Order: sequence, then structure tokens, then C-alpha cells
Amino acid sequence: MLQFSYEAKDSGGKFIKGTIEAFSEDGAVGALHQKGLVILSLVQAQDNLLKSDVLSVLSKPSRKDVVVFTRQLSTIIAADIPLLEGLETIVLQTEKPSFAKVIKEMADSIRGGSSLSSSTAKTPKLFGEFYVSLVKAGEASGRLEETLLYLADYLERSQNLNAKIRGAMTYPLFIVSALGIVGILMMTTVLPKLLGILTESGVEDIPLITRALMFLSDFITNYIFFIVIVLAFLFWFLRQYAQTEAGRYQWDRFKIIIPRFGLIVRNVYIARISETLATLIKSGVPILESLKITSEIAGNYIFRDILLEARESVRNGGSISGVLVKYPEVPRLVSAMLAIGEKTGKTDFMLNNIFKFYNTEADRDIQNLSLLIEPVLLLLLGLGAGILVAGILLPIFSLVGAG
Repeated sequence: MLQFSYEAKDSGGKFIKGTIEAFSEDGAVGALHQKGLVILSLVQAQDNLLKSDVLSVLSKPSRKDVVVFTRQLSTIIAADIPLLEGLETIVLQTEKPSFAKVIKEMADSIRGGSSLSSSTAKTPKLFGEFYVSLVKAGEASGRLEETLLYLADYLERSQNLNAKIRGAMTYPLFIVSALGIVGILMMTTVLPKLLGILTESGVEDIPLITRALMFLSDFITNYIFFIVIVLAFLFWFLRQYAQTEAGRYQWDRFKIIIPRFGLIVRNVYIARISETLATLIKSGVPILESLKITSEIAGNYIFRDILLEARESVRNGGSISGVLVKYPEVPRLVSAMLAIGEKTGKTDFMLNNIFKFYNTEADRDIQNLSLLIEPVLLLLLGLGAGILVAGILLPIFSLVGAG
């Protein structure tokens, strides 16, 4: 949103000077005329370039903004307010300038004769093909209000699930990182001095655990920069490899075969795929297009390839369940329920039931994982502390006993 400085006169001839925010000069003129002002001069204020860049980064539109916007738009349509007028109203109360700009561009597009789905398609990174396809289906069926409400609920559920997963992993990652930092500091500063004292004291019978600590301490102290460079290169290499087709495929497979955690990830993917596909079919999107869209937003190359194969199977007269049953990554329950749904003509109903079951399973497993991680971390911390204490105290006891 741009800022303009103006000088004007009101209806009584009083001179007024101030600033106003608008998306364009025409918008500023219109806003001032609505206030009954006669414009004498209107100049766009020059913002600080650095400030502008920083604000644009900090105010980047998020998934939460899309959820709020979708709910607001659904409410406006339910109140029989014209779509264009509703979008202009939302623009005025949107706090983030970057997102307000997106909505303003959507309003301009609709004013030029485009549909709501076409205007959202112009910002694919923010809304995505799933969003656009559902809005298009809602427009075609005349159920745009219900579609937008469902979209808001869907995006909110997805956001909450991702937040739960991040929350479950943040605590252990923090503890492990802190333990690593403390361990390195101990190895490079405290242990060399303590172990040096033991060596100078003439202790000959040094326990194996103490000798291991001495070797590790010397190695880290002497090669710390080399270790950092190797780890940094390894991190960079793995990151680059993960961005390739083969690397992403291997990483996605690894995520679903990790003991315990892999089961949670698999259930999350199955719940997401089932809900997305059920929603698209229920909204009237053709099955081939629904499978294509679902494969693109699945978030996992393994399941993407399975869905694309299922799409080819349906194109050639086959079934989705006939493809899913061949893959161990897909539980037999899923393919069995889907086969019944396809035979009875209730595919969307069965997919919705699959979503409910595996979404509940994923929620419960995430909670259980959080409860399981805490005692495991405490055990690791205790084991690490015990090794350090034993490595230092055992030779001290030997020294005291010898004395």
C-alpha cells in the first residue's frame, strides 16, 4: 500500500494537509473525494528502500492469512454482498501490505471480467492448484460459499497437524543440539585440563573409558576446524542431493521407513491424500484431474508415483484400489475400503472414512511420540553425564587408592 501527502480544502473552504494510504493515485483521489475534499496537490511519499524491503519480507503472506481470507470471503458471499465489493472490503482491513496487494490484484482481475478461480490461479505459490480447482468446482456447482468454508477448514487442519509435528520435534532437536554443544565445550576446554592433571600425576592404570575420552578430547581439540568444515560440506552435499529427483525420492522413502516415526509420517500422508481426493471428487472435479492434483500436493514422491499410476489405471478402465494393493507403503485396510467404495459407487464416502481413521491415528501417535521422547532424552542425558563422570572419577579413585 502506498502513502500520499496531500493538500486540500473541505466544503467550508478550510485548508487541510495530511497523508493517506492507497494502492494507487486514483485510489487516493477517490478516497479524498469521498471525504468531500477538493484536492490542491497530491504527492506520493518516498519510503526508505531498506525499510520497504525489510517490511516486505516480514509481511510475507502465510497459510494463516489464506485461511482468514477464505473464511471472510465465505461470510461475504453468504451475506449476498457482491464479490467485487467484498474483496475491496477485505483489502481495507487486511493488515499485511503484501497480502492486501494480492487481494487488490484479484479484485482488479475480477473487475476485468475474470472469475474468482482464475484470479486465484494467478498466484499459484500462495493458493495452489488444489485451492483453485475447488473454487472452480464451487463456482460451477453454485456452492461457492460451502466450498470456501470447507477450504478454510481443510487449510486450518493441515496447518494444525504440521504445527503438532513441528512441536513434537522441536523439543528433542533442542535438547540434542544443546547436549552436542555442551559435549564439545567439555571436550575442548574442561576435559583436557582434568585429564592433563591425571597424566602428570603418574597414573599408569588408566581405565578404558578414560583413555577413550582422552583420545576423543585430543582429536576434537586438534581437528575442530577440520571437523566443522567436513560437517558443513556434508550438510551442503546432502541438501543439494535432496533437491535432485533421485535424492528427493530416497529421502521420501526414508521418511516412511524410519522405525516408529515412519509410521506417523505414513499415516499423515494417507490422511492428507484421502481427504484431498475425497474433497475433489465430492466437489465434482473429474477423477483423472483429481488424481493428478492429489499427486502434486501429496508431498511425497513415493505416493506421488503411486497416484499417477492409479490415474493411468483409471484412464485405461482399471481401478485405484487395484494399484494401491500392490504397494507395501499403502496399508491393506486402505485398498480394501477403497475397493468397496469403488464397487458401491461411494468412493468419496470411503475416502472420507479413511481420512478420519488415519487422521485420528496420526494425532494419537504424535502425542505418544512426544511422551516417549522425554524419557529417552533423559536416559541419553544421564548416560552421557555418567560416561563423563566415570571417565574422570575412576582414575582419581585409582590415584587416591595408590596413595
